[in-house]
Amino acid sequence: DAEIFRTGVMKAWVGVLLVVLVLLGAGAGIPIVPGVFKLNLEADILILAVTAMVAAIGAIGLNIVTGFAGQVSLGHAFFLGVGAFTAATLGGEEVVRSVSSGDIVRGYELDIIIWLPAAGIAAALCGLVVAPVAFRLRGLYLAFVTLGLVFLGGHLLRQFKEITGGIGLGRDTAIPSLLGFRFDQEGNVFGIFLSAGQKHFFLVLVLLIVMALAAKNLARSRIGRALSAIRDRDIAAEIMGISLTRYKVIAFVVSSFYAGIAGALLYSVIGRLEPTEFGELPGLLLSVEYIAMVLIGGVATISGSIMGAVFIVFLPRVVEELASTGLLGFIGEGVGEGLLDVSQFSRVLFGVFVVGFLIFEPLGLYGVWIRVRNYWRAFPFSY
Repeated sequence: DAEIFRTGVMKAWVGVLLVVLVLLGAGAGIPIVPGVFKLNLEADILILAVTAMVAAIGAIGLNIVTGFAGQVSLGHAFFLGVGAFTAATLGGEEVVRSVSSGDIVRGYELDIIIWLPAAGIAAALCGLVVAPVAFRLRGLYLAFVTLGLVFLGGHLLRQFKEITGGIGLGRDTAIPSLLGFRFDQEGNVFGIFLSAGQKHFFLVLVLLIVMALAAKNLARSRIGRALSAIRDRDIAAEIMGISLTRYKVIAFVVSSFYAGIAGALLYSVIGRLEPTEFGELPGLLLSVEYIAMVLIGGVATISGSIMGAVFIVFLPRVVEELASTGLLGFIGEGVGEGLLDVSQFSRVLFGVFVVGFLIFEPLGLYGVWIRVRNYWRAFPFSY
């Protein structure tokens, strides 16, 4: 029961999924109806796919502390910001804005093999600092303490202009370069021409697989079992000899590490970074989005985190497509058009899905998948 892939059928389907993702990322496409319809990832959809995979890494990290350890955190945006600016400083270019005033934005143009782990480590160190305060609290009190990180972090990021670039100016993000190979430039790879988006797709896909497997192994290890025991019955776990302090600190540190990696990758794809993106209101909304990924995807499940991230990232695009076809007549494609525009209706759906899953399917999309799988596994005796 503790194995990652318990049956040969599961291994086969995972292999099929990976082949499909590779073909889509390479632009080969998947023939749905031979000679009629072929599924391809357009450039904008490819960027959304990359964003969803990066968000999945961050959601997995949040699920470790919230789902597996049962510690509600609303400060995830703070750790994303720490990772993003650490990567931008180590992997970005140095910019001199004013020679007379000495206005400089620091950058060292280091390789991704340095700035990506450094981004995770910097966020993990911040999590280590916060953990001694956080592990003494639970529930609503812990949520408010972690929420305070967003406000504190937003203030600090506005002050350190040499790192963040300052309000309204920002800075360029880290250059995704591995031993001279640039992921942000198109070119041939093993004789196959790939765009910058496709290169980012494969980079993030590999990292997502590695970090998802690492989190899955952590969940089925002694640490994962201890975190589950603390989540379900912390007093009973402590009586059994499980150190609440030690394992809660581990959960916060690992979760922060994942958030730092996600923040570094996300903004290296976007290419521009501003401190206001992690400020009070934007930071709170970003943290809530990651909480929603965990709730909608499935608490305490790695695959659920990935499902939730894909769902949240692609939801506005799905609404936009429905609005363009006219199926939802009350939705306008632009601001001021129709009863609601695409952005407003996306936010409404966001809230409806969060409340709906909490009430009707607490296990989220992972729970829906389990129901469907069990139905067809027992078919035709699916009663």
